[in-house]
Amino acid sequence: MTPETPASGSATAAHPPHSLWRELRDAVRGTDADYTRIPLRRAVFLLAVPMVLELVLESTFAVVDIFFVSKLGPSAVATVGLTESYLFLLYAVAMGLAMAVTAVVARRIGEGKREEAAITAVQAIFVALLVSVLPALVGIFYAQDLLRLMGADAWAIEHGYRYTQWMLGSNAVIVLLFVINAIFRGAGDAAIAMRVLWLSNGLNILLCPLLIFGFGPVPALGIEGAAIATTIGRGCGVLYQLWMLFHSGKHIRVSLAQLVWRGAALWNIVRTSLGGIGQMIVAMTAWIFLMRILAEIGSTAVAGATIAIRLMMFTMMPAWGMSNAAATLVGQNLGAGHADRAEASVWRIGWYNMAYLIGVSVLFFAFPQPLVAFFSSDPEVVKVGAEWLRILSYALWVYGWWMVTVQAFNGAGDTITPTKINVVFFWLIQIPLCYLLAIHFGWKELGVFWGVFVSETSVGLFTLWLFTRGRWKQAKV
Repeated sequence: MTPETPASGSATAAHPPHSLWRELRDAVRGTDADYTRIPLRRAVFLLAVPMVLELVLESTFAVVDIFFVSKLGPSAVATVGLTESYLFLLYAVAMGLAMAVTAVVARRIGEGKREEAAITAVQAIFVALLVSVLPALVGIFYAQDLLRLMGADAWAIEHGYRYTQWMLGSNAVIVLLFVINAIFRGAGDAAIAMRVLWLSNGLNILLCPLLIFGFGPVPALGIEGAAIATTIGRGCGVLYQLWMLFHSGKHIRVSLAQLVWRGAALWNIVRTSLGGIGQMIVAMTAWIFLMRILAEIGSTAVAGATIAIRLMMFTMMPAWGMSNAAATLVGQNLGAGHADRAEASVWRIGWYNMAYLIGVSVLFFAFPQPLVAFFSSDPEVVKVGAEWLRILSYALWVYGWWMVTVQAFNGAGDTITPTKINVVFFWLIQIPLCYLLAIHFGWKELGVFWGVFVSETSVGLFTLWLFTRGRWKQAKV
């Protein structure tokens, strides 16, 4: 049996030919297909399409949000960027949990243990609620101090802090959104995760301009309105997630009887998530240090970098979506005992990612100024953002391989290896190098951008090499 064929029977007999339109319809609606048995090309398509569409809308909101906030001036954009530096720590925890949840749920589904997968889902929700309490309290009561610590200007501290209060104070909806969607992805219900973000981000896009600038009886709330819109949209998304988890999942469904504390299952999630949380905290704290360096250079540097990173995230989301599909396929196929098929799925998705991001690189290299100028009329902000986009264009093809190989480790449940890699390349190389180039040698924001290029290109190539050694296939969850 090869990785391209079903586990039993002929491809034609067991799986009749499907038209592209029918496959696309199945991918968007959701299907109860067994991803460990159907042809690999179809499995990648059915999982990747909804995951890509899910993250495309997520990134669309990020771009729309910064577009409206930029109308309030560079200080408002800088407030968003500095607040996101703290949110990145929260994202680190949420994404680390999500990695573990995806790995454990996918493994249980691959083993045919759907009851245990549902129990895992419930314990994951309990953990998500617990970890959201402390960040909420800190954000509500110390928002101004947090901005001051990051070097925010007077406008951000006096007017922008309410944005920080809302975003950190409502962090439970962020964590739940990550974790419950990870449950759906691990189970193979990627279409549900897609619809969740369609709903939440569609509401965000609708409410954002209304609450920022006001409309009719709705007062203009400024930058605070952007945070309120995001909270409402994500909150509605979480309510929809819970409804689907209890009533409509094709691969996983939770019953009221399973809403009990299961210490062993909860500890398995926490244990598996430690590596994922560690790797994300390392990466996110490195980003906080970079934003602190840029804040020392000035608000213009922060604003330009914030716009550039939003554009990068917007264009890279399809690649992240495909990489998430790799995590599900690796986890389920390892659970089913098909290690070769798990590896084949990673190589296939890696080539797709590289091809796509080469196209994005051409766009960034050819049109950096017009892309940034769409979000800001400040010539200095445009200059800074364009500089980073062009430097990014040299390295995106490596990012494509880095994404999918990291997700292969995480999908297998080996979250410790990427953590060790991140410590070396982000803390020991990226931060010192960026500071040295930007401050000591006086390259300013260019020093940060080139430091990121060197460190992240290196980590991408090294992680790909480590993946080829194959030790991730022995991970146990």
